[in-house]
Amino acid sequence: MKKRIKKINLKRKLRNIQVINRCKRLKYQISKVCSLFHFLDLNICTDKIPDGELSIAFIESEEIKHLHLKYFNDSNTTDVITFQGDNAMDFAGEICVCIDVAQETAFEHGNLLAEEITLYLIHGWLHLVGYDDKSESDRRSMRNAEKKGFSLQLLKQKQSLLLSFIQIK
Repeated sequence: MKKRIKKINLKRKLRNIQVINRCKRLKYQISKVCSLFHFLDLNICTDKIPDGELSIAFIESEEIKHLHLKYFNDSNTTDVITFQGDNAMDFAGEICVCIDVAQETAFEHGNLLAEEITLYLIHGWLHLVGYDDKSESDRRSMRNAEKKGFSLQLLKQKQSLLLSFIQIK
């Protein structure tokens, strides 16, 4: 198994990642956001990782509510929305994370905000690589993959953890 992972790692190059912050009270280090996705791309063994640039958008509740209504015909606020990319345009997709929902949920569950946002980013990446959460069995698979991705991220000791990258003013 390790040999297979090494072969995959050697073939994958680091993707370009664009990070957009529409939540002005959020402060983060862009290098930490990029390193999370580079880490996932190189260490989670799946053949469904889309090539191309990845866009990450940190947004507030009104904007995610608008996107949720426009693209999913659902007027509720949600935590994360993932849009699939276009291979012909060398675009892997976009992950939109609602900072307001993350902040509220982190408080409710006794988590750090950075942990909650990291979980949402991993969740969005899993959607890009083919995971779904529409049925109960799909949700279980997604949750297991989230736990694996989050655990692997926590084990990464070479760089400071992504968990240290977020502040809300």
